Amino acid sequence: MSTNLNDFSLKHKEALEPSNFTWFESELSGCDFKDVRLNKRFRNLTESLWQGRGESIPYACQDWANTKAAYRFFSNERVNEQEILKGHFESTHQRFIAASEPVLILHDTTEFSYQRANPADVGSTCVIPTGKDLFGKPKYYTKCGILMHSSLVVTTNGLPLGLAAIKFWTREKFKGTNELKKNINPTRISIDQKESYRWLENLEEATQRLTAPAQCIHIGDRESDIYELYSQANELGTNFVFRTCVDRCSGEGETTINRKMKQEKINGVHHLQVTDKRGKKCEVTLDIKYQYLKVLPPRSKQKHYPPLELTVIHAVEQQENPLDRERIVWKLITNLTIDSLGSAIEKLEWYAMRWKIETFHKILKSGCKAQETKLQTAERIVKLIAIYCILSWRIFWMTMLKRCEQAIPVEVALTEKEIKILDCLEKTKSFQPKNKTVSDYLVKISKLGGYLARTSDPEPGNIVIWRGLRRLTDIQLGFELASRDVGN
Repeated sequence: MSTNLNDFSLKHKEALEPSNFTWFESELSGCDFKDVRLNKRFRNLTESLWQGRGESIPYACQDWANTKAAYRFFSNERVNEQEILKGHFESTHQRFIAASEPVLILHDTTEFSYQRANPADVGSTCVIPTGKDLFGKPKYYTKCGILMHSSLVVTTNGLPLGLAAIKFWTREKFKGTNELKKNINPTRISIDQKESYRWLENLEEATQRLTAPAQCIHIGDRESDIYELYSQANELGTNFVFRTCVDRCSGEGETTINRKMKQEKINGVHHLQVTDKRGKKCEVTLDIKYQYLKVLPPRSKQKHYPPLELTVIHAVEQQENPLDRERIVWKLITNLTIDSLGSAIEKLEWYAMRWKIETFHKILKSGCKAQETKLQTAERIVKLIAIYCILSWRIFWMTMLKRCEQAIPVEVALTEKEIKILDCLEKTKSFQPKNKTVSDYLVKISKLGGYLARTSDPEPGNIVIWRGLRRLTDIQLGFELASRDVGN
């Protein structure tokens, strides 16, 4: 099922972007710190980081007074990442309501690595063996960094609406868990003692924040194959499509999911276009099976969790050993009803959207350069990343607008000043003044970022949009200075 973005945008334009405000003023309107000065500082800091996106804090702030104010904001104990993202969460909810159709919530974890003189101030993500010392004893390197588990809301055709939940942590909190697993069966350890508990927390938080469980479809990779997560989604009345890696017991315990699926006949085939490691595109054929099964919890937890009636989908590429890429073997599990081949393919396409959250994380790291900050403690870094999450979503949203919908009014994404500047830079005859669309203007922005806009060129990507917006900001500053008759 696809979302009609034309109706979505025109009917709910005010929920997306009031034209008389800059976008971050609208996006941050729901933030309310206890101190009024913090509200002002937060908005000024966000504007500075947006105008100097991808650069250091001193570069973005331009002078020592603003830079010092930024450092004070990040070190303030009364500020946390949830308060920073509160306004964005509310805006995401408004865009979610405007979508009115099934919406995907993509869950994934990413890691931010740092090098610090005192790694303990940031925390660790893993311990890596580096060989042996002169006495033959093993040496280890503790990797310094922070982990982030995010939940990104997107429409079924790929337009990102914003974040619905986010968690930050380091592995210090779970120190000793791996040692515990050596002596105790991991399935017997309570889920709230495991690092994977973040999946349950984010699923519950995102579902409650969006206030429409039946409209949400949670998407996760193999790391989401957690029976407690299935059970929690069932209790919340929400939906999921997760990739599995565990061969769970099925029926009355006499068989497993994989054994059952091997006995099933192929329901049909699906043709899919993929790209190999060399960037070459090719079409592959998938054999698809789907079956409604009774899935049992792990034996040690059958007293605590009930069996669930779920649908299993297996999509396996016909070619066994493709060149320059891995063979596609997707094993999905869902609580959604599947009564036809088309319905099964739809769920596969929804799962394929999961890569978009990886793109979001890439923007955070490559665009905002979140791993290059010089802040020294985890608390300060987390607050900065929280602001970068808002900026990264905005870039991703504008990039996908060009691909998802061609007729959205330009006022949804740009201010009147930005529109006038782009009109002055490049005259376009392809539209009437009353019918200006985002698509037309995103091409202009992309050209500022180095996009050639040739007929054979693909749609502009996040990096091009990022560079174009950076240049547009500088040009706007020049226009504003010129309008004040500088020097006269």
